[in-house]
Parts: sequence; structure tokens; C-alpha cells
Amino acid sequence: MKTKVKWGVLGVANIAVKKVIPAMQRGEWSEVVAIASRDIERAKGAAEQLGISKAYGSYEELLADPDIEAIYNPLPNHLHVPWSIKAAEAGKHVLCEKPISLTVEEARTLLEARDRTGVKIGEAFMVRTHPQWLKVLELVAAGRIGKVRSVIGYFSYDNRDLKNIRNILQYGGGGLMDIGCYLIYTSRLIFGEEPRRVCGLVQNDPGTKTDILTSAMLDFPSGPSVFTCSTQVVPYQRVQILGTERRIEIEIPFNAPPDKPCRIFVDDGADSSGRGAEILEFETCDQYTTQGDWFSTSIRQGTELPVSLEGSIRNMAVIEAIFRSAKTGKWEVPSVNA
Repeated sequence: MKTKVKWGVLGVANIAVKKVIPAMQRGEWSEVVAIASRDIERAKGAAEQLGISKAYGSYEELLADPDIEAIYNPLPNHLHVPWSIKAAEAGKHVLCEKPISLTVEEARTLLEARDRTGVKIGEAFMVRTHPQWLKVLELVAAGRIGKVRSVIGYFSYDNRDLKNIRNILQYGGGGLMDIGCYLIYTSRLIFGEEPRRVCGLVQNDPGTKTDILTSAMLDFPSGPSVFTCSTQVVPYQRVQILGTERRIEIEIPFNAPPDKPCRIFVDDGADSSGRGAEILEFETCDQYTTQGDWFSTSIRQGTELPVSLEGSIRNMAVIEAIFRSAKTGKWEVPSVNA
């Protein structure tokens, strides 16, 4: 008989209330039993809306609850590490929203906390558990497209709200932290390698000082990954994987819809229009459900997390190197050493 992992949620962020919590509640292994806010009324409102049994007026109270086994941390980026460490020290496993930290140095403190407390700490790259990405990685590993030689990605939206945390520099705002991290993470997954060096071009908003248009090239041993992310252009996302024999196109790589099937295209290039591509369609699923259940299963069965903390530190090292490159105008080498 399955015993669901009991989860608590820090904060009432939109992503938690509108997407992650409802999805986790549909899971086979996850049960959300408590939610906290620094405003008790907001916590009670979210709990009532979502059918959660416990509401707390502080994060500390939630962490002190002995019934809670795991914490989902969707707080603003600058609060990811301090509250994840506090959760770990309270004996709770932690699923932390991306980006895992603001710097490599900060991320390494999570590694120390994990090893000291013995809990699991993982970054919420939910794409890693979606069937379309599992299939992509399977096809790449099986050599279905030959040897991967290039990855091209785009991810953008248009958000000019000055009060939104994505546009507040001190909160860890900006496009590279918010969505560019996905393009880095999936490039590393596809190649199965780490980039030897990176270069970046960054355009900052003159008012918020956050990056609003960032392009980067990651030099992997097997080939380049090139991507652009933006917070102030037309919303769009796509990933192309070019191999020596075929290419794979992922139609909706990151915001996979929970209410309709996803598709990927495998194309041998015989028709330059792409109309001859093989279409692989995946049953409707919610990647936040699969993420929660995969994490909960790893707790119950003692298996590896879908996203390792060591890998998250390497992802942050690439982000730092892109920002450095934009300033120096040179190739920069990612370093996991603080």
C-alpha cells in the first residue's frame, strides 16, 4: 500500500497556488497537508481554496510541524537558499523552485546542509519528469538522430510589470535566472556533458537593471548550444536538436500544457519544409504532478532525485559565466568552486 509523502508549502506564490499544489494533489505519492504565509489570512484563504488542512502564519511554524516530511519552496529567488537550509535543518526534504540560488557560492551552502542533515534537496526543473523529455533523452541515447551536434533554443515572454518579482534585481529577477536556466539545463541534459566555455550577450532594462534579452553560446565537447531568452518580446518557446542523421523539434518544451497532448517531431530532412517529420504525441499529463510524485517516490524508496543538487550547482556556474562574459566580452569558463 502506498503511503503518500506529506508536504508543506512555504508561501502562497502564484505558481504554487495555481499550478504546483493542485497538480501535486492529483498525485499518487504526494499529499499537501499545510501551507504558510507571513499573512495568516492569506494562508487561510489559500488553504480553504485548495482544501489544505493546515494554515500557518509563519514559515517557522510550518517547519516545526512534525507531520510534514517535505517542503516545496516557491519563495522569491533570494529566499530560496536561506529557507531551504532552515527546512533541511528542521529535518524536511526540500523541493526548491528554480533557480536554486543566486550564486554558485550560495548554492554550495545547500550542498553542505544536505550532507549535514541527511535530507534530500532538489531543484524544481519539472521538465525533467515530463514524458516528452524522457522520450527525447531516450531517442538521443539510442542514437536515433545520430550524434548530437547542435542545440538551439528560445524561451520568452512579455512582462513589464515593475512590481513583479521577475523584474526586481535584488530578488534575483531577470530573464536568464527565470527562464534561461531551463535552456542551460536542457542543453546539458541533451549533450550529457558540461560546457567547456560560454559567451553571452546581455541587454539590461535601463530602469530595473534586470536582463531582458540574453543570448548565449555554450561550447560543449560535442558541439554548441545557442539560445535566446527574453522577458520583453513576443511569448515563444522551442528547442531544436540537430544530429548527424535527424533532428528533433520540441513544440512546447517548457510550459507543457496540462490539458492537451504534447508533440515532438523527428525529421530526417528529406523535405526541407519539415512536413515529412514523424510526429510523436504524448498523452495529456501535468508535469507538476509527475515532478511531485517522482520526488516523493525518491523519498519513500531511497532513489535518486530527478535533478541532482550537484547538477544544479553546475547549472548556476553556467549562469554566472554568461553574466561574466557579457561584462568582459570574452569566453568564460564555468566554475563550481565558490
